[in-house]
Amino acid sequence: MADESTQSIVVDAPPDQIMAVIADLESYPEWAKAVRSTEILERNVNGQAVRVTFTLDAGPVKDVYTLEYDWAPDGLSVSWRLIKGQMQKAQRGRYELTPLDNGQTEVTYTLSVELALPMIGQLRRKAEKMIMDIALKELKRRAESGS
Repeated sequence: MADESTQSIVVDAPPDQIMAVIADLESYPEWAKAVRSTEILERNVNGQAVRVTFTLDAGPVKDVYTLEYDWAPDGLSVSWRLIKGQMQKAQRGRYELTPLDNGQTEVTYTLSVELALPMIGQLRRKAEKMIMDIALKELKRRAESGS
């Protein structure tokens, strides 16, 4: 698997509110611009999505892929990995939430994507950083709006 990219943002909301937004995968098409649809294939005993198929349309990059999620019992992190994809050979990601003293939360997003087509490492890292930047800003906006 390729190197990971990591990025963080501070969100003016508690971790449980942010994790609720992250866990509400059915609502991603409402606020994550590139996500056209999601389909929950499997849930765990807590009702959390374990396997999810995404349809992505980010301009020149279009893909249908399935991720498998692992939810931390403390509610402060979730990680995922690619099960199958059209454009991707591999994907690993993680959201980690760190409560701050002032009621805010630092959200750290780690992502590594390997496309089916070869891509220069520097270009791949730039694309990962762009994906993370957009995702974190959209997550922040959604969590802070209370939706």
